[in-house]
Amino acid sequence: MKQTCQSACAVVRPAERMIVSNPAELRPPRRAARDSASQVVLGLAILWSREEPDRVGEVALPPGDADLLAFGRAPEIGGRPLGLVRQRAGDNQSCGPLRAAAVSRVQLLVRPGPSSLGLSNVGRLPMLHDGREVSDMTARAGDIIQIGDELVVMVVYRLRQLPALALPGPLVPAFGCADAFGIVGESAAAWELRRQLAFAARQRNHVLLSGPSGGGHEVIARALHHLSHDASGPWVAHSGAWPDREIDAELFGTARDAASPGAAERPGLVGRADGGTLFLDDIDGLPAAERARLLRMLDDGTYQRAGDPCARAAQLRLVASCHRAPHELDRELAARLPLRIAVPGLDERREDVPLVARHVLRELAARDPDLARFFHGGDPGGEPRWTAALVTELASRSFTTHVRELAGLLWDAMRRSPDGVLDTPALRDDGGEKAIDTTVDPRTLDAAHVQAALHQCGGVQERAWRALGLRSRYQLIRLLRKYGLSASACASVEASGA
Repeated sequence: MKQTCQSACAVVRPAERMIVSNPAELRPPRRAARDSASQVVLGLAILWSREEPDRVGEVALPPGDADLLAFGRAPEIGGRPLGLVRQRAGDNQSCGPLRAAAVSRVQLLVRPGPSSLGLSNVGRLPMLHDGREVSDMTARAGDIIQIGDELVVMVVYRLRQLPALALPGPLVPAFGCADAFGIVGESAAAWELRRQLAFAARQRNHVLLSGPSGGGHEVIARALHHLSHDASGPWVAHSGAWPDREIDAELFGTARDAASPGAAERPGLVGRADGGTLFLDDIDGLPAAERARLLRMLDDGTYQRAGDPCARAAQLRLVASCHRAPHELDRELAARLPLRIAVPGLDERREDVPLVARHVLRELAARDPDLARFFHGGDPGGEPRWTAALVTELASRSFTTHVRELAGLLWDAMRRSPDGVLDTPALRDDGGEKAIDTTVDPRTLDAAHVQAALHQCGGVQERAWRALGLRSRYQLIRLLRKYGLSASACASVEASGA
């Protein structure tokens, strides 16, 4: 059943870098350290389904006492079933087995372990991992498995049950959709973000948002404002780099005639935000002089415009973001921002990437009706028409600018998909036709071949995997681990002339 999503999220310019990679193992959820280790398990999260796209985001979690489980369309026939659930805060909603007719009644046999899942394919559809067919494999967190052309799943760490949360209604979305503020995700990291946001919104203290660039800091800051006691007050945001000149005027304003005779009064960001919320992106880029004046304003609530003989008062809440670790921030500034929210990047919640990508596509199609052709039935509120290969590539890559970069990749896929089905850009040439597969089987490459390629490419993995003829950077990473090689060590060896 189709669900529409409401959002305040803005899509920004595409990213320039397009590096494909995938770590062999991801860490357990952040909250796992505070829970019993027995509560953290490995499961299978659905990333893509041809027949059941509404099930993306569901996860199959093994019970604690299971040695062998069956995963498929009717797994009770082949043994103890590995059931799918929708994990919400404090509630696992059972969804039953798969319904896709092409999937076998028992497609996989699963042997749970603390750090890996043993997978055996016993169904009629092939099991593919890293682009090749396998019958048995030991899967670790971050591994992506494709079942024929019907299903894509990812091995993920999950708590058996997410902690119960008392969240404001706007923060509770329909499953798989964006909430009222544009926050998307069903992973443990996404729900932890909602918990932190809800707690900070009830307080009146200033807030520091940390996390990688492009992760949605302004979306989180706007949600904080609308959920706060000052929601009826003004919302003022400054995003992007600080100007080289007139930073003081930008931040605190100027009096009439201050800049030149006849110049208009300028209230500044602080004056405009009086009684509401001021969001300052990249706070660590604010010059020292203006930062000192901002700290004084936060301490006593007063500031002074340029050319104004009198001090002014402002009562506001500051929400600031930085793209470094909070302990690396200026100490005096960090002390004035006691509430902290860690905004996870897409690398920390890869199972959410298909949901975020679908949301971005819906946002784009809502603005441009021509993009509706990339949705089933031409309905931009429905499910995208995209391939398993594209979803696999998006979920397995290492992001640099996160949602910005994801939006850029989707634009590129749309540009290269004249037939209305979004496919992997790496599998197409400029004419939009399928390119010939010239990739090399990684099993044919020994340590000497890999080391020679890294020497030739100066240790740059993005160049080395292409030089070797591999399908992705992830294949190179697996070879490096297999042979105990280090890309940086290879680069330094070459640089020294050895």
